[in-house]
Amino acid sequence: MCKRITSVRFTINGSDALEAQLAGICEQVAARIQSVIPAAKLDALVLGGGYGRGEGGVLRTVRGDQPYNDIEFYVFLRGLRLWNQRKYAQPLNALSRELSVQTGLHVEFKIDSLARLRDMPICMFTYDLIAAHRVLFGQGNVFAGCDHHLTAAEIPLSEATRLLFNRCTGLLLVRELLRRANLSPEESDFAGRNLAKAQLALGDAVLTTLGQYHWSARVRGERLQQLADEGVPELPAVQKHHRAGLEFKLYPKQTLKTPEHFALEHRELSALAQRLWLWIESRRLNRPFSTVKDYAFCEINKCPETVPAKNYLITMRTFGAVAALKPLASRYPRERLFNSLPLLLWNGEVSREPEIQRHLQRQLRSTASDWSGLVAAYKEIWPGYG
Repeated sequence: MCKRITSVRFTINGSDALEAQLAGICEQVAARIQSVIPAAKLDALVLGGGYGRGEGGVLRTVRGDQPYNDIEFYVFLRGLRLWNQRKYAQPLNALSRELSVQTGLHVEFKIDSLARLRDMPICMFTYDLIAAHRVLFGQGNVFAGCDHHLTAAEIPLSEATRLLFNRCTGLLLVRELLRRANLSPEESDFAGRNLAKAQLALGDAVLTTLGQYHWSARVRGERLQQLADEGVPELPAVQKHHRAGLEFKLYPKQTLKTPEHFALEHRELSALAQRLWLWIESRRLNRPFSTVKDYAFCEINKCPETVPAKNYLITMRTFGAVAALKPLASRYPRERLFNSLPLLLWNGEVSREPEIQRHLQRQLRSTASDWSGLVAAYKEIWPGYG
């Protein structure tokens, strides 16, 4: 079990001016949150993410060091979490937009409950947050009673799949972008950023699978480089990409490349991600998968940790009442995305394979018949289950 860390810096070695800028943003956020949330409701305000852990990205520019990553604040409120989300989501979303414009960064607020955190099982998010963070408001030991979230080896294998799932979705979005003849500077930056996130995630997913994950990206980098074979597919390539992804995370660069250049990187990274996906899912589900089609068409429950009765309600909320009468109604909707992503990312143009087209239409509840339309359907569902 690791010790809980309260970060004293936002970055590893960013300039004093950058540290002061980030401290000023936190002070402004703390003041504004306390003006929006009644004192009787506010339990704690915590900065998470890379800056909360002291490993935030430092963008080197001619104007000096600048922040690069999103800034993630966790607003812990007393009372029922769902009621608090319903009541305070709108004012906090408005505050998020206002502060994002003012700071030039994406400022994000997440409403939660300390009572829920104490009761819920460990996952990658809870481990990262509780292991290392910065408390901006709160009395005493904010995370008292949450020590079970500090045992990284207990993070379930499903979290490795979820991490890879989200970063491979990023690869899918980049693939969609690279169909264009030219990229704007913003699109080029999006592509470079998502490729780098995928590079880091491949190694992080391997460490999670082997019970060696750590909240610090630098420690994860050291552990991965020292890793013995362990049966990991193409471990040297995973290590190489993780080094590059770690460098980008700590010292990001605004990338300007041609679509052709990005496409070469995307093909190499996607091929490696495919092999790791099948390796991890074969271990997690205790069933060998040799191809993405084997995996996508396999009817085994890919989210066995979920509850069928609850899944019916979630399916109706996501797809409508008619979907509750279909065979997949008792399955958690993320499983549909698990069954779709490998075919969309790694199987070429689905419109040329009617069997795959029908499968994707069924999974995504879509009538689209080409790759672009099916990707659009996937993108509508993914934000709720990423």
